[in-house]
Amino acid sequence: MVLVEACVDAIDSALAAEAGGAGRIELCGELLQGGVTPSAGLIGAVWERVNIPVFALIRPRTGDFHYSPDEIDVMCRDIIGARQQDVDGIVLGALTPDAELDVGALSKLIDEAGAMDVTFHRAFDYVKDQHAALEVLIELGVDRVLTSGGAATALEGAARLAELVAQASGRIEILAGGSINASNVHEVVRASGVREVHVRAAATVESEMLYRPSAVSLQKPLPRSEYERSVASASEMRAVLEAVKS
Repeated sequence: MVLVEACVDAIDSALAAEAGGAGRIELCGELLQGGVTPSAGLIGAVWERVNIPVFALIRPRTGDFHYSPDEIDVMCRDIIGARQQDVDGIVLGALTPDAELDVGALSKLIDEAGAMDVTFHRAFDYVKDQHAALEVLIELGVDRVLTSGGAATALEGAARLAELVAQASGRIEILAGGSINASNVHEVVRASGVREVHVRAAATVESEMLYRPSAVSLQKPLPRSEYERSVASASEMRAVLEAVKS
């Protein structure tokens, strides 16, 4: 049997995923930018309504996977919150600037997780050496790693996924993810030998809003890549305050 994990960022998506037969939920926020930690309210609502395991993503922001001490502190606090809500597991990752696993940060986060299941997310696809990184994750006690095999999609990375499955040899689960859908999941599983797959299985839903003001939009353009993001700037803030005073 192959377990299908559904990646969702809303209560209706979680309920639909369970109704469709998903075996587990990865709960996120902001999936259009790769996902961030979901709100405590969303975690609680989904946990109360579904009857399959729920894993919460622990990611303090969009962009890359190198985090400052302040951001690691935020992640620890989010893990505590997830643990207090009795979710089944967490999904996390942290890298150094030179694309190695941030072992110090990961050790701290994993310790905070306690008995919860721990998945290392697709930051794994950004490391220099996946085979070496896999051994480190096994030593750290991580339960599974979500990966496309370092390729743009899991189908393209199926050969590498098969290598990782063989290397893992039951010591850690390899969760295949990356543009997996009904048209290619059979081939991904056949070629890689994975026992778990990670999917969106999403469809576009039209808004129920009847009145739609055309002059207003909260949508912003997405960053060009994971290697840039928009952040508050102290100098820009000072410029605004100076303008207000004038």
